[in-house]
Formats: sequence, C-alpha cells, structure tokens
Amino acid sequence: MEIKIILGSGSPRRKMFLEELGLEFEVRTKSVEEVYPEHLQGKEISDYLAQLKAEPFKAELKSNEVVITSDTVVWHNGVSLAKAADEKEAFSMIRTLSGDWHEVITSVCFTSKNFQKTVSAVTKVKFKEFTDDEINYYIEEFEPFDKAGAYGIQEWIGMIGIEEIQGSYSNVVGLPTHLVYETLMSL
Repeated sequence: MEIKIILGSGSPRRKMFLEELGLEFEVRTKSVEEVYPEHLQGKEISDYLAQLKAEPFKAELKSNEVVITSDTVVWHNGVSLAKAADEKEAFSMIRTLSGDWHEVITSVCFTSKNFQKTVSAVTKVKFKEFTDDEINYYIEEFEPFDKAGAYGIQEWIGMIGIEEIQGSYSNVVGLPTHLVYETLMSL
C-alpha cells in the first residue's frame, strides 16, 4: 500500500523541505490553539504541540494517509521563546538570545489512522552579541513574527549573527529533514 503524505502545516519553509526531499504530498491546514500545560519543559512542549496539531486530522484520515505536523521551540535558560506578538517582544527575545547559546527543538509527529510517532531534534545555536541597531534593522526588514524565538536562521540575522551551531541546520529552519526522511522510510 502506498502511503499518501499530508503536510499539516502552512509553513512555506516546511513545504520547501518536503519538496526538496522529493516527496509527493498535499498541504492541509487546521487551526489549533497552541496552548500547552505550564509544567512542560523544552522537548516536552514541542512534542505536545506537534501532537496537538495532529488531533483535528485524526477523524478524517484514510487508512493509507499519514499527516505530518510539527512544532519548533526556542529554549533559553529554562524558558520557551515562542512567536513574538509584536516588535517590542521580538526585540526583547533577540536581545535575550544575544551573545549566548540557546537550543532549537523541533518535534515532528507522524499520525495515521492506526499509529502516532513523534520524533524530535535539538540543535544548539550560539549568537554573537547584537547591537540594538542590528536587532531593530532585522525586525524592521524581515518581520520575524511567524518564527519561534523571533528569528529565522536562513535570514540576515543568521548570516551575520551565528557564531556556532551544533546539530541540524534544517532543524533550526523548522524541520529536521534527516529525521523526517528516516521516519518516512521506516513506514
């Protein structure tokens, strides 16, 4: 039986990665309120949210369909930095990450009628110390409000600001492609 892949995300970056992996898939999106229990930490948050995003699809999945949902968390000093609501919050997030290490954790949930499997990757990223002007320029020119931690590694700030990275680059962009490929091949 051939598996039909559904990407349960409107993210252009995740769509691009699946295309670059040479996969045939369909994009379907469902709205979910991304709220998680306060006691969750790091990977527990991204796992929970990736699974939560799969919930609305479960009832409608056909026996040969697998929906891929995911969530990315920027974890710094015991705090999850989600998507910034506005320029002030984006500035605060990037200022907090400036000159320090943080973790980018992406969990990917594979859901079918009969099973659910969640995998995750953790990448450590070290930013240089940013000036206020650099942060403001980035926010004004790139409007990073749809990204965890208020930044995109593939954008200007990543080019000028990343001093070191340990782990998967594609994970920081939003999808650990090596894990997605491995998991799909195992199905």
